[in-house]
Amino acid sequence: MSTTTITASYFSYMYRNLRGHPGAVLAAAAVAQFVVALDMSVVNVALPAIRTALGFAPLDLSWVVHVYALTFGGFLLLGGRACDLYGRRRLFVLGLAVFGACSLAGGLAQAPWQLIAARAGQGLGAAAAAPAALAMLTTTFAEGPRRVRALGVWSAVNAAGGALGVLVGGLLTEYAGWRWVMLINLPVVGAALALVHLGVPAQAPPARRERLDALGAVLATGGIGLLVFGVVRTDTRGWGSAATLTTLAAAALLLAAFILVESRTRAPLLRLGLLRSRWVAGANVLVFMAAAGQFAAFYFVSLCMQQVLGMGAAATGAAFLPFSIGLVAGTVVATRVTAARSARASLVPGALLAAAGLGWFAFISPGGGFLTDVLGPSIITSVGAGLVLAPVVAAATTGVAPREAGMASGVLNSSRQLGGCVGLAALATLAAHRTGTATDPTALNDGYALGLAVTAALFLLAAAVAIGVLPRRRAPAPLSRPAVPTDPRLEGTPS
Repeated sequence: MSTTTITASYFSYMYRNLRGHPGAVLAAAAVAQFVVALDMSVVNVALPAIRTALGFAPLDLSWVVHVYALTFGGFLLLGGRACDLYGRRRLFVLGLAVFGACSLAGGLAQAPWQLIAARAGQGLGAAAAAPAALAMLTTTFAEGPRRVRALGVWSAVNAAGGALGVLVGGLLTEYAGWRWVMLINLPVVGAALALVHLGVPAQAPPARRERLDALGAVLATGGIGLLVFGVVRTDTRGWGSAATLTTLAAAALLLAAFILVESRTRAPLLRLGLLRSRWVAGANVLVFMAAAGQFAAFYFVSLCMQQVLGMGAAATGAAFLPFSIGLVAGTVVATRVTAARSARASLVPGALLAAAGLGWFAFISPGGGFLTDVLGPSIITSVGAGLVLAPVVAAATTGVAPREAGMASGVLNSSRQLGGCVGLAALATLAAHRTGTATDPTALNDGYALGLAVTAALFLLAAAVAIGVLPRRRAPAPLSRPAVPTDPRLEGTPS
């Protein structure tokens, strides 16, 4: 028998056995979330090389990072609701296809506007794929230990993607060139598309389809987009500037109008009653605070290692490896605790442990080093953050009906994205105010240490939310079964 025949038989066997299998759904969702999280940080280390290669103006360079956050955060609610109405598989495939095409365009960019447009397109694709991926998981795995384990894997991969982005970006920039921080997405996207083709059957359109809340979509997207836009521009325009205050006021008006519209429409983009659940509301407040602390901590620690401790880009990326390992270890423990008891049992100690690690980070000194000032707090912080990541996703989807899985996923992703943007911008401003115009390592260290101390306080607040808002007992599992069928005879059932 030839090698070609053996290979063809093997892939045919894999196709038959993975078709409709929940494990393939989990793999597809995890791979997609990895690449979405990776792109939040992978370009950061490459920014100096990008500026030199494409001739970016200094004030425009930050938009390579900001525009991804702007479009990703702005369209998440719309993406989450669209996957409920038009099919999770469809939105997942469409989002990843757009993400991959824009990654290719960014890797081939010859001018600053081309790269910024490509990053905006990546954010749009991610806003469709991310809530669809999470919704596929929550409708494939019923509430209980199996869902907790699946969400634990998804959370670990999500955390690893964000943490490894710095390492991957540094290595690619130094040894392959900055364009590969964009092109590296293509094989990952291809793998996710192949897995979803195996794992999720094609879905027929629902017999009765609700209309998309167009007015709500415009108000939510405009309000969240203006909020992110106003916040990310505070690196060049102060919080008290007329431009910032006007933008934030306009965002507040649009979001207030959105809430009013959603309370009156028959088919809302966000059903406000969903937020009356203590699990959903508490988890979203908690993830907002945790993301604000985590995003800012990544930023301060990476800058501190380079500008205060004098480490290079590749060495700084490698220094995040213990952090990534600790995150994965924390999510493994959290998955077991949450499955045996409840999300609250892992969230409280996890937030407290992360706060302790970040408090230790705040004592970093200009004369220190990786082993004395970074390794210990990295391990403690990452394990604590890992104990938070998996349970908070499980809490935010507890008791949510399958038909609103995309809605709940969009809300959770929006809370995380907004928390990260607002927290990073606010704490970076606070650190810059402490540093002033000084550029010496001691002054910079003072600013970063202050920022890290505030991130510790944010995790303490997250622990307080978990104690005061989340129920003590796990909610009973709903009677509804997973929406994605595993029996081939059920293919065609709408999700």
